[in-house]
Amino acid sequence: MASVIELSGAVAVVTGGTRGVGAGIARALLEAGAEVVTCARRAPKEPVEAGGRTARFLPVDLRDREATVAFFDRIREDHGRLDTLVNNAGGTPYRMLEEGGAARHARVVELNLLAPLTASLAAYDVMRDQSGGGSIVMVGSVSGSRPSPGTAAYGAAKAGLEHLARTMAVEWAPRIRVNTLVLGMVRTELSHLHYGDEDGVAAVGRTVPLGRLAEPSDIGDACVFLASDRASYISGASLLVHGGGERPAFLDAATAGNRPTIPRTSTP
Repeated sequence: MASVIELSGAVAVVTGGTRGVGAGIARALLEAGAEVVTCARRAPKEPVEAGGRTARFLPVDLRDREATVAFFDRIREDHGRLDTLVNNAGGTPYRMLEEGGAARHARVVELNLLAPLTASLAAYDVMRDQSGGGSIVMVGSVSGSRPSPGTAAYGAAKAGLEHLARTMAVEWAPRIRVNTLVLGMVRTELSHLHYGDEDGVAAVGRTVPLGRLAEPSDIGDACVFLASDRASYISGASLLVHGGGERPAFLDAATAGNRPTIPRTSTP
């Protein structure tokens, strides 16, 4: 068995793959040998490259159903097949529930839940009749499993995305595998907007058990695994990529002087 995952000859689509986490995923797939197509509404300022190879870019608004179907039809026409779809595109502004009205929150749900559904359905039409089937990877978030004040619609959409993936995994088996990467905090070119300067990023990283924020390449490595034959028996799964999660707040709230002493009932 080879020690390095090899995806040569495979075709992968990464939505929102032009920057941040999406670009990290696209680079990891390129390094593994896949042909990679990224998509977003606007072209990147610089091409996504890795291992001496460049990802192809095609523009599409994933909230437009007809445009999305046409995009995947073009993938089939130009590349002959589609082996992996990574539903990475998404995001949200910080907005409390009472701000902006229901329509703005609905747009967040549309981008983070309905667009991946539309893309997955279009990808399924390409994958289901080809040899080897295919793999779909949803990019979820820890926001989907805990309260998310300021990003409530986003958290709700990510919770729905994880459930959608599990159902797809059942309905589309055995031809298509569907899994979710559940992400914690990731360091990207926009991290300063959330965490401040380098000292702020480092301070936030220290709240993670592994001592740092994830890098986009960490997410890319996990995605390559789920796309590969090494994960051939993994479907309907949620892989936590969050560095151990979040340190419980009560541990920091308690001080050494007032932490309760747990009585021993036996000697070690």
